Amino acid sequence: MGDNGKKYMTKQLTEKLGFLSLFLCILTTCFFLGTIILFIASNGISIISWEFLTAPPKKMMTAGGVAPAIVGTIYLTLGAVLFALPLGLACAIYLCEYSPKSFVVNILRTSINNLAGVPSVVFGLFGLAVFVKYCGFGVSILSGSLTLGIMALPGIISAAQEALTAVPLSHREASLAVGATHWQTIKRIVIPTALPGILTGVILSIGRVAGETAPILFTAGTFYKRGWPDSLFSEVMALPYHIFGLMTEGTFPEEQTKIAYGCALILLILVLLISGLAIFIRQRQRRSYVH
Repeated sequence: MGDNGKKYMTKQLTEKLGFLSLFLCILTTCFFLGTIILFIASNGISIISWEFLTAPPKKMMTAGGVAPAIVGTIYLTLGAVLFALPLGLACAIYLCEYSPKSFVVNILRTSINNLAGVPSVVFGLFGLAVFVKYCGFGVSILSGSLTLGIMALPGIISAAQEALTAVPLSHREASLAVGATHWQTIKRIVIPTALPGILTGVILSIGRVAGETAPILFTAGTFYKRGWPDSLFSEVMALPYHIFGLMTEGTFPEEQTKIAYGCALILLILVLLISGLAIFIRQRQRRSYVH
């Protein structure tokens, strides 16, 4: 076998080792993910019932259900997305389509990426100082939604920028060539093409904000509330904060631990349902654009 044959065999072996490494990484990730889901499900499924899903807490959090916490989590998550998505998309459009290429803009992009790594407790303190105290919104759904929305902004902006940048330049040039304005090109060509990628960022942001505890603790959450929120300025229970309270401040550890696992399972299902809805919209948009 000549040198070319040896090089070919070496490349094939390297390729197979590379694919094997990727497969092992995927297998390891799926194993740990499946283990976590199985652990939460096995410990939380026994307490799930219709009363648990629809009734308020009773008997010092040792009986009843967690319906107010479920409703509060949905309110806060949807409020954060409704605030962050338009603002993040507008920022990404400006940075990709209108901003001049300069040192200041590069610093701005780097700052947005770095902001995604800021601990959630810092966002919580910011929301407490700005929305709760300075703006006078108090501990409320509005304060919590705005704080969680700001926390989700860096991820949405980064994902939207990547999606907008991936749209081929030829699409823009073809639209401009037939007489469309710059904004018409963005609205009718660029955004529909990039929408699946933008929704990917939204899906990841939903998973983050729905499970945060510190921002909710400082800006929106209350440990116990029998009634339902009646306005944007109402305090609200939320599943992450409820789990935290049950595991750290309880006086009946066995009962409250079971409830905490049930809350964790509900939170996991809730995030999967909201993310699944976003994935469905993304796939539908992708198919409609292709056809």
